Amino acid sequence: MKRLLVAAALLGAVSASAMAIELPAEIAKRGSIKVALVPNYPPMEFRDPATNTLSGFDIDFGEAIGRKLGIKIEWQETSFDQFMPSVSTGRVDAILSGFTDYASRHETATFIDYLRTGPHFFVQQSRASEFKDMAAFCGKKVGASRRTMFPTMINAWSEKSCGSTPVVFVGTDGSADARTQLKQGRIDAAVQGNETLPSIMDLEPGAYTPVGTPIAQQFIGIAIPVKEKALQQAMLEAVDALIADGSYKTLLAKWKLTDNALEKATINAGQ
Repeated sequence: MKRLLVAAALLGAVSASAMAIELPAEIAKRGSIKVALVPNYPPMEFRDPATNTLSGFDIDFGEAIGRKLGIKIEWQETSFDQFMPSVSTGRVDAILSGFTDYASRHETATFIDYLRTGPHFFVQQSRASEFKDMAAFCGKKVGASRRTMFPTMINAWSEKSCGSTPVVFVGTDGSADARTQLKQGRIDAAVQGNETLPSIMDLEPGAYTPVGTPIAQQFIGIAIPVKEKALQQAMLEAVDALIADGSYKTLLAKWKLTDNALEKATINAGQ
């Protein structure tokens, strides 16, 4: 009797693991999900300098999602400015590219959040002694990409923390430009998502030092057209399945993102 019960339990487990997640008919027929990305944001997505192949956490994660869904991920490179138009017009089925979940984007896309992040101050290591704590940024020039919400968040932190000596914000043309200005001494510190700092410090050993903790909490998500409820549900189930089976944890460790883990996927958690 015991053997029969064990056999039945094993059979049930196999059936559950093999159970297909339902995809929209059009995508299932096509056999692929068209996913937009901009591969210039290590460790999330980038082109390996040695091979020119797509690499990064999002690439590995996206391919793992594809395997869970039994479907091919068709990566489509675009520009950041074309992300939302591509989703709203149906040129792509989803965006998986270190894309931050903001409430202002929810009219166009629903976000399946899979990573926690936050804007983090960092300085040149050669000047680390000047910035023992975050209060040292008050009155200093701090740069961050003007295309993000970081300027608003930095100003909010400054108003709360700096009183009569606020941070002097300097808008940049992206994180690479912020680091260039930092090296040139045009700014005293820079801010970018904490998920990127380990990768940057690996690429430029001894160049930078993070200071303090993230000044706000944000979420990175897979953006899917609002009307595509079936695809949203399929993606949600696939992400949760990867979290449950340990694949997510393994990929986070590979890309030094363990501190950015979520225990469960969320939907539109961004503010």
